[in-house]
Amino acid sequence: MSNHDGGVPIPSASSTEGARETATAMMDETGTSPRQSRPTMTPIMRSSSFLREHQQYRPPSQRPESHYGIDTIVEDIKPTQASSQNACHFKGVPSPDNPPKVVDSGVSHDLSHPNCTPRPGDRIERLVATIFYKSTLPRLSNAIPSPKRIPSPQRSRSPSLRGNDSEIPPTMAPSSSLETFPLEPPAAEPEPLDHLYGSYVSPMCIASFLHLMSTFPLPPGSADLTSAHRCLKLDESQDHHPLVVELTLSPAPALDYLSLTDLRKHELIYRFEREWNVDVALRVDTLWRRYPRLVVFDMDSTLITQEVIDLLAATIKDPPDLAARVADITHRAMLGELEFDSAFRERVKLLTGLPGTIFHELRPVLDVTNGVRPLLRALKRLGVKTAVLSGGFLPLTSWLAGELGIDYAHANEVVIDEATGRLTGEVKGRIVGKERKRELLIEIAEKEGIALEQVVAVGDGANDLLMMDAAGLGVAWNAKPRVQMEASARLNGDTLLDLLHLFGFTQEEIRQLSA
Repeated sequence: MSNHDGGVPIPSASSTEGARETATAMMDETGTSPRQSRPTMTPIMRSSSFLREHQQYRPPSQRPESHYGIDTIVEDIKPTQASSQNACHFKGVPSPDNPPKVVDSGVSHDLSHPNCTPRPGDRIERLVATIFYKSTLPRLSNAIPSPKRIPSPQRSRSPSLRGNDSEIPPTMAPSSSLETFPLEPPAAEPEPLDHLYGSYVSPMCIASFLHLMSTFPLPPGSADLTSAHRCLKLDESQDHHPLVVELTLSPAPALDYLSLTDLRKHELIYRFEREWNVDVALRVDTLWRRYPRLVVFDMDSTLITQEVIDLLAATIKDPPDLAARVADITHRAMLGELEFDSAFRERVKLLTGLPGTIFHELRPVLDVTNGVRPLLRALKRLGVKTAVLSGGFLPLTSWLAGELGIDYAHANEVVIDEATGRLTGEVKGRIVGKERKRELLIEIAEKEGIALEQVVAVGDGANDLLMMDAAGLGVAWNAKPRVQMEASARLNGDTLLDLLHLFGFTQEEIRQLSA
């Protein structure tokens, strides 16, 4: 029957009876309806590997997989057969019909490079920069304080305000007289950056140096500046930060624009060293840089930490100010303010009357500089000849050379009265001053058959400058300001063993050599 009033149709008796018969036919013998079959994945949805399913590139396969995993075993699914028309032939092998497609990525994968191995007949000047961090202790800022904190006369007279005074840097007030006051205020020191980026040779320090070197013009025909770096020394902390880093720059800046001597004294290099609290040693990368054959040392304040003539003067108590007078003359002579030969004779004259045995008594007092003994052991194992050229006294110099195993020793001889056994205040023979030191260095090199390019001279005073200039490398060790500016390289650390880093030796190699 049907509803003609627009209501919901009522199923007829015949249709209801048919549905009941269908449901009855689907009942099993137990009277319950059968469980629906397990949903399965079609072969096209299957894969035997998660990686293959998610890889970005799927190589064409000639045949479909015949096994799709554990489900095919459980459900006993038969592998499907693919028609030969759907098979995709492999086209990875180049052929005349399928030529290879070459895409230039812009990256060179050659095993050799013009900057590493120049072409026959070519020559590339490389520059090696060895960066030494000066101290493992963080450094405070040396920026000039605000003028508001400068002490005033009222502040100095007021006990309540006196404690708030801050030190005035020497460059803040060069003069108290308006007539002699400079026309321009003194320039502020650069803000140190090592306390911001790390008390070591940080990546930012390296990046800053490379940026600095990129400002210098390159030789004609050179387009880019390439660099390579090696860490030569790490600190002893848990983080193992680099303290000495060697950078190789290729090519070196144009020599016709800026010589190596002028580059070492360039204001940008000097400012970089102050900003990052480092010393930068610049050398041309030659064979002789890595293979020195003669190393010459000064003695006072180099091989030892004291000045011997000051030690001698300290033993004289009458007059009481003698030691201070001798020390002042020594300091001014090392600064280059006094001519060394005359200053030495003046100081020896003040030592008149000392017993000749004083040199033997001072032997236990000598304090050998940190790192000297392992350095000399390493040089000995490398077959390098060593010498000490001292402006001091031969008795102590010869004894120290024997104790350290140094091959050559030259110093001044003082006259000792045979009757009294005391110093007469006179010097025997020629004084070992700056000219004599240079002559002795050249004589030793000629005797050993060593080229001056393979000679290294280490000193701290102005009387060492000529000797350092004659050598292939002159190193200023914790030296006076003038020597720091004139020397080829500067070392201001706490161990003279760092000298080996200038030759390219790593920390581990130095341990093996000095063991």
